[in-house]
Amino acid sequence: MHSSTHASPAPFDFNPFDPELRRNPFALFKRARRESPVFVHDAFPIVSVFRYGDVQAILKDPQTFSSEFPPPPGVRREDMPPASMLGQNPPEHTRLRSLVNQAFTPRIIRGLEPRLRQVADELLDDALDKGEVDFVEAMTYPLPVIAIAEIIGVPPEDRGQFKEWSDAAVEDLGNGLFIPPGPERLQKMGRLMTAMGDYFSKLADQRRREPREDLLTGLVQATFEGSKLQHEEMIPMLVLLLVAGNETTTSLIGNTVLELLDHPDQLARLRANPELSASAIEEVLRHSSPVQMDPRWLTRETEIAGVKIDPGRFIISWLGSANRDEEIFEDAERFDIGREDNRHLAFGFGIHYCLGANLARLEARVALETLLRRTQSFERTGSDPLPLHPSIVFRGVTQLPLRLRA
Repeated sequence: MHSSTHASPAPFDFNPFDPELRRNPFALFKRARRESPVFVHDAFPIVSVFRYGDVQAILKDPQTFSSEFPPPPGVRREDMPPASMLGQNPPEHTRLRSLVNQAFTPRIIRGLEPRLRQVADELLDDALDKGEVDFVEAMTYPLPVIAIAEIIGVPPEDRGQFKEWSDAAVEDLGNGLFIPPGPERLQKMGRLMTAMGDYFSKLADQRRREPREDLLTGLVQATFEGSKLQHEEMIPMLVLLLVAGNETTTSLIGNTVLELLDHPDQLARLRANPELSASAIEEVLRHSSPVQMDPRWLTRETEIAGVKIDPGRFIISWLGSANRDEEIFEDAERFDIGREDNRHLAFGFGIHYCLGANLARLEARVALETLLRRTQSFERTGSDPLPLHPSIVFRGVTQLPLRLRA
């Protein structure tokens, strides 16, 4: 008689660059929350955190978990491009955010809706004429890029350049935490910042002379408690708005289409109840978060979930895992467009909560509503795995071939 032997489970390991894992990290996230909620990476000065409560506590405490990162090894701080408000702590962060907030009010965002609907309809006219399109090219990329370009005040003829810059700025965002960027990459980023800086400087000078109803004019004129936005602060701010207003929403719209195709019952439910579109977007934000992780720099010894951690490490909060935490969300793995209690962390939490959250929600909702209103059906053409965004920060695809039927 043979005695049966049970293989002991493989030790927990987590490589965020593994393409298979990037396509579907959720089973591993679930295991991490159970077995290794705080995972200390061997090869890197990095700690990954997976549970909702821990992630929320980290994002709430900028003193311990700083947004100001040290320069990569062998690089002097003065050789680094200036940080945007995303890479700053109070009081600097507070001042910069207050200045840009004035140009990003809910009223301004609401005022954009008719124009966004017009753009979405025009984009869909072209897509329906063709019948088969790459939906990224047809809708998920142009809608956000047109919106943020118009909000900032970038002339239409410069939009292509704008998108190129945005892609270059994020192509390996976050990857450098694990693999420090070499001199080539740093020089490339330096050239990129210089090119964007020159472009926006000229545009800003123009707005000083001839103000318009746009964000750039708002930034040129903005003051907060007597403090103006310095010229060298404005460029990283505009770069941040360009990238954040672009990549994340492109991924959100694409992920919305993919989630609905993966869950035909929910797509049918949404077609029958179009008033669920806003709630559907919230569920995509939770279930397939466009931004998967949010890094911080640990400034002092601390303890997370019973694990003692020394200062001088990067702490990575995996939003994509926190948003499926069973302790917080009922039936957390299920995609439910009518989910009522949806306290997801897709836009972060605390002082760095995404400034453009309402704009992203509006753009995604407009894209979704337009697609549903104008089509009887849409489906993927082909079944090959779709190409992933090159940065481990983002969950999104760079192509999405669809067949549309009006």
